[in-house]
Amino acid sequence: MEISLPRKELFDIPADVIYLNGNSLGVLPKGAAERAQNVIAEEWGRQLIRAWNTAGWMALPQVVGDTLAGLMGAPVGSVATGDTLSIKLYQALAAALDMRPDRRVILSDSGNFPNDLYMAQGLIRTVSKSHELLTPAPEDVMDAITTDVAVVMLTQVDYRTGRMHDMMSITRRAHSVGAVMIWDLAHSAGAVPVHLTATNAEFAVGCTYKYFNGGPGAPAFIYVRPDLVMNISPALAGWQGHDAPFAMEQDYRPAMSIERMRVGTPSVVQMAILQEALKAWEGVDQAEVRAASVRLSERFISEVEARCPQLSLASPRDPALRGSQVSFAFEHGYSAMQAIIDRGVIGDFRAPNIMRFGFTPLYLDEDDVVSAAKVLEQVLGQELWRDPKYQKVARVT
Repeated sequence: MEISLPRKELFDIPADVIYLNGNSLGVLPKGAAERAQNVIAEEWGRQLIRAWNTAGWMALPQVVGDTLAGLMGAPVGSVATGDTLSIKLYQALAAALDMRPDRRVILSDSGNFPNDLYMAQGLIRTVSKSHELLTPAPEDVMDAITTDVAVVMLTQVDYRTGRMHDMMSITRRAHSVGAVMIWDLAHSAGAVPVHLTATNAEFAVGCTYKYFNGGPGAPAFIYVRPDLVMNISPALAGWQGHDAPFAMEQDYRPAMSIERMRVGTPSVVQMAILQEALKAWEGVDQAEVRAASVRLSERFISEVEARCPQLSLASPRDPALRGSQVSFAFEHGYSAMQAIIDRGVIGDFRAPNIMRFGFTPLYLDEDDVVSAAKVLEQVLGQELWRDPKYQKVARVT
């Protein structure tokens, strides 16, 4: 396979930084700042409200959605963008429960991102006290999928360790007992090849500020399997999901397309930045991205284990069971991460003791990986993390 990655020239990365945190927030793509400035100064500044038509603001969410669909193995017209991942998950979960009115179990796992569990808990309190959320250990999920389950709601890649669920086998199991499948792709889309059509899941949701580099606050997305779109009644019946928003009808009438999953007025500046960011993916083979990700993460594990015996690998050792991040456990992980960041290697920390490192093949190479491991070796070997300035815990870790 001919390797055309990384594409560092397409991104603005500070010269003194090795960025291993694209699994949390992607870097700034070149052209994104200029695009935002043009939206603000030219489109908003000069065209004013006319820009909803003249600059194509109203159509932008679907244009971007179709681009994302192509990157996730989904057809045009199956992905809606906007709002936040929390809202999109709520929409998917509410719709899924409507599809199985006689069942009362939402099945997730104990390793799921807490926010997903919070949204499920909140929905249960809102719509019915009789539903329950079950969260077995990730390795026990398959056995927990029974005929009592209405919805299986899982995140493909674990946010702490990078452990990866098998989408195909779990979706098949859910369908075999009549359950609806929802996948959260926040930690996988843009890093791990996703084939939504082949997977056959009813719903998928995700964010675009990680591997898609859409920037802080970038729009979320929701996928609905095309054969279901016309039968879904959105729980959040927002005016942007109406069939004719500017008819200003008193009663909600859903759009006759995936646009019924839109809710509020789109964030135009953020949507424009995302559209610009997605240009970096033009011509990129997802299999090539995966191969590069595995190569980089495997090299990092090898370097760190040889240099830093203080750390314990918290991610699956088999790359086939791991997303595009590597996590190590260390008792003093937070302060050690701060010391590493202070020396230009940016990763992050997740409680109680996880040091996370993300691998984004669009702008990382093996030299970056080896250099990062050397900094980690210095910080741990010299116990530089003991400096009092690294002990103060910031609001965002």
